[in-house]
Amino acid sequence: MPRLIELSRLMKPAANIDVPPEYETLRVVLGPQIEYGPPATTGLEHMQSVFDCPAHDLPNGEGWGEDSIVMSSHCNTHVDAPLHSGSQCEGRPARTITDIELDELYRPGIVLDVRQHVAPREAISIEALAAAIDAAGRPITAGDAVLIRSGQERYSVSDPEFFQYPGMTAAGTKYLTGMGATILGTDAMAWDRPFPVMKQAYKETGDASQIWDGHFAIQEREAFIVQQLTNLDKLPAHGFMVGFFPLRLYKASAAPARVVAFLED
Repeated sequence: MPRLIELSRLMKPAANIDVPPEYETLRVVLGPQIEYGPPATTGLEHMQSVFDCPAHDLPNGEGWGEDSIVMSSHCNTHVDAPLHSGSQCEGRPARTITDIELDELYRPGIVLDVRQHVAPREAISIEALAAAIDAAGRPITAGDAVLIRSGQERYSVSDPEFFQYPGMTAAGTKYLTGMGATILGTDAMAWDRPFPVMKQAYKETGDASQIWDGHFAIQEREAFIVQQLTNLDKLPAHGFMVGFFPLRLYKASAAPARVVAFLED
């Protein structure tokens, strides 16, 4: 039986997260709003209303546990469908989460450790990716899930450093998809460079290609982007499978996912 490694971040309530002012509007993608319904209070009330029974007729005088959750489809560790990058992909209507088959989400994994080649808020260069591929000991092959280890997994969502991540550009994205990668994962908050960095570059140069170029590159060659992975330090460079299991949200552009690595002992 394979050994399972959890690659998804723990999903904590958004109210418990310290968010920098420039990211306040994105709080909903960092954590859900959770209204807890404990068995002794809310759950008991709802169960009594359904069954019209007194509390003493229920085990320990309690009902069920229930929770109400409000969150973005891009909350926490999640899989982006091609639709997230635009309505067209490879000249066709972009696929949604419900268009993606399970076998497309269970792929051989390769970890690219770029920690020695990157800096906070900077772009991850093709040279850094090439060096990481060499260090991994095998090339990227068609259908691979490429997992970028930038070192961001060591930060929680409440750490200021969480928002100072290195990110990918269109050039780096196309470099990986050009070699056949179909899933692009990262331990960073997002695939691209930080939003304030891209915004500043656009304002200074007037070059619209600075805007979210890592994601827009998916329009040219389809791939699924997965963000906010963790525990990449527990994986070998290759020789394992990864399952990316997003919620089946009808026609959504993304969905929160349970991501699990399968290692053969």
